[in-house]
Amino acid sequence: MSSALTMVQEQLDEARRLMNLPDDVYEVLKYPRRVIQVSIPVKMDDGSMKTFIGYRSQHTEVLGPCKGGIRFHPDVTQEEVMALSMWMTFKCGVVGLPYGGGKGGVICNPRKMSQGELERLSRGYIQALARNLGPDQDIPAPDVYTNSKIMAWMTDEYAKSRAGINHFGVITGKPLVIGGSAGRDTATAQGCVFTIRDAASKLGIPLEKSTCVIQGFGNAGCNVAVLLDEWDVTIQAVSDSSGAIYAEKGLDVPALIRHKEETGSVLGFAGAEEISNEQLLALECTVLVPAALENQITEDNAHEIKAKIVAEAANGPTTPEADEILEERGIVVIPDILANAGGVVVSYYEWVQNQMGYYWTAEEVADKLQTTMEQAFERTWSMKEDQSVSLRMAAYLVSLERLTEALELRSWL
Repeated sequence: MSSALTMVQEQLDEARRLMNLPDDVYEVLKYPRRVIQVSIPVKMDDGSMKTFIGYRSQHTEVLGPCKGGIRFHPDVTQEEVMALSMWMTFKCGVVGLPYGGGKGGVICNPRKMSQGELERLSRGYIQALARNLGPDQDIPAPDVYTNSKIMAWMTDEYAKSRAGINHFGVITGKPLVIGGSAGRDTATAQGCVFTIRDAASKLGIPLEKSTCVIQGFGNAGCNVAVLLDEWDVTIQAVSDSSGAIYAEKGLDVPALIRHKEETGSVLGFAGAEEISNEQLLALECTVLVPAALENQITEDNAHEIKAKIVAEAANGPTTPEADEILEERGIVVIPDILANAGGVVVSYYEWVQNQMGYYWTAEEVADKLQTTMEQAFERTWSMKEDQSVSLRMAAYLVSLERLTEALELRSWL
């Protein structure tokens, strides 16, 4: 199985060759500009000291400051963070944002840490990286197992490192009261459902009364379920880290959310049967939404996928080998760099609002997000048809055109 870094490098190289761009473009973009490793000593609740390892990868600043989330997860690796920062560059490029890609991570298990330990870890991460971050340099955001509360701690710690001066634009995904943006918490899911709607329209598939399966019931997956449920799409199956459930006639989404909040798991939900992750991915449905982690759809299970549309709410859920199989079978894959770009789009809006000190309403943010996602989808679909390529490769071509122009204008090639 390809590593995440190999995957994004292969996608970059294929896009470069399809556009007949010089090898120099690939050489400049195939690795992040810098990757920083930090050690973070944290006083644990039992009085012991534990050192955590963290990373920050900054891919390129050719279009503007780096932008990307910070994840807390036991499986974080330097190579994964590097790959995710590269995907962020192409994600920002396809939706036309003035950013390069960044990504951060800390090797830890946040589910086994107290709030106090998480706060000390979050502040320690920023202490170690403060000189490498800034509103015009590198702007983190939430990611896997991080949230607005953690972003608040990090924002405060950055202010302390700058003699107490607030720089709210250094981090996005913050609580509203300290410079967050309306609509940020649902932005990734909202952007994803806009692309699902547009893809269904292009394919002549009526979304009303269609069916959806969601792998991963975290922030993105949960909100995709809520939004599609409001559009009268039947949510037949979902999963989280504890397992998967299925109900042929559809799950009661609001009740399921309450159940997960009360129990910490989707398992045990009344009226649903427990199934395996393999069974979930193989269910016949209109839309499959991988909203978990990388490398979920592989050459081993791609032949089992029965969805008409795969919308990648997660980063890198489909391997290149699986991509080829899905393309051959006529399954439209809305790639991660487009499908889940709503989060970074509204992060950009948050940064803009922080910079000017003026804040938009939820309705204004939603309207702007819809316009941006619709325009990005239309550009990508037109590129797909013009070049006779997959939607994923079309998204890379749209992004790489913009990146190459900037590299040439700044004489970076």
